[in-house]
Amino acid sequence: MSEAATGRDEEDEIVTVNFKATQSFLDEIDEAWQGRGFNSRSEFIRYTLRDAVENPTFDRDELIALLAAESDSREGTTMDAEQARETFGTSDE
Repeated sequence: MSEAATGRDEEDEIVTVNFKATQSFLDEIDEAWQGRGFNSRSEFIRYTLRDAVENPTFDRDELIALLAAESDSREGTTMDAEQARETFGTSDE
């Protein structure tokens, strides 16, 4: 992947953007881009941000619910399908 992989015209000006992250998160980012065949951290971040903009999967509320469910799963406080149907008033049909 390269600058062209950003999907913009060649005439677009390249602008440097700075952001803050914890060292542990930066370590995770580095593991991710290296493990997925990207040439650099910047290339991976551009690709990831473009993908998020072009293919928004979750809104904030959905993401919060997903994170809460992940936390419940890790803590072993999940419910089975029957409990969920009873709690949320849905059927299995």
